[in-house]
Amino acid sequence: MPLPEPTPDIRSLDLLKSVASAGSIRQAALAHNISQPAASMRLRALEHTVGLTLLDRSNGRATLTRAGLALVQWGDEVIDAMQNLMLGVNAARTEGKHHLRIVSSMTVAEYLIPTWLNRFQISNPETTVALTMANSEHVSQVMAEHGADIGFVEGQRAPAGLESKIVRQDTLVIVVAPSHPWARRRTPVRARDLAGVSLVLRESGSGTREVLEAALQQHGQSTTPLVELASTTAIKSAVASGIGPGILSTLAVKGDLRDGVLVEVASTGIALDRSIRAVWPHDQPLSSAARLFLRQTHEPQ
Repeated sequence: MPLPEPTPDIRSLDLLKSVASAGSIRQAALAHNISQPAASMRLRALEHTVGLTLLDRSNGRATLTRAGLALVQWGDEVIDAMQNLMLGVNAARTEGKHHLRIVSSMTVAEYLIPTWLNRFQISNPETTVALTMANSEHVSQVMAEHGADIGFVEGQRAPAGLESKIVRQDTLVIVVAPSHPWARRRTPVRARDLAGVSLVLRESGSGTREVLEAALQQHGQSTTPLVELASTTAIKSAVASGIGPGILSTLAVKGDLRDGVLVEVASTGIALDRSIRAVWPHDQPLSSAARLFLRQTHEPQ
């Protein structure tokens, strides 16, 4: 039997469901990554389509009416059916193809994986790759929950509960803007010097932050964050502006040091070396695609 016209669209039904669970249009809009005005317009269009008042806006905030609650209940089956339909469609699109899910720490994703991916796809053009970037702590969580085929993290120790293989060694360096007093410093920075200034840092949970904090703890010192940023690029920009020193991987600052945008500050007695590891669950052997990708992390002879 043909569907009656017009019919509600699935996104609007899902948005209405989010309003019911979140308790407000604002929170539902955030969950769907759209603006609140756009969410309100979509909901009004849904009301027009079905010819029902779905939200009571009389008290200054939107609450679902009885009709709205009923539509959410009826729409659940529709949303579930559409999700199953799209799973089938995606499976049909990738039939006969291999798929590889990678989750990686920021530094590895930005400065190493592009090269590894290029090598991998030259010899495995039939394999599609999905890359998710996160800090090392979140990568470990994703892998523990079997959310990807292979992960990459940075740190001094292997993550608990996961199999791992060291693929590369890395070093963190202290960097400042050319205008910063430390750019002209003649003596190496010690742990107490680093602990005595406010730093531009990665967020807690990142491999970079973990290594720095462990290095200072060895001397009974701790970090003093001036600002915490989740992006290496943002940290480099902040440091280059002169607001304070930052600690980043040599992989990330090589070009900036060469071009004079940043200046490396020598240090002594601070253990800033770390390992870059591939990780995967104990109970989930690497897939064939993941094993092939892991081979690309070896430096060419």
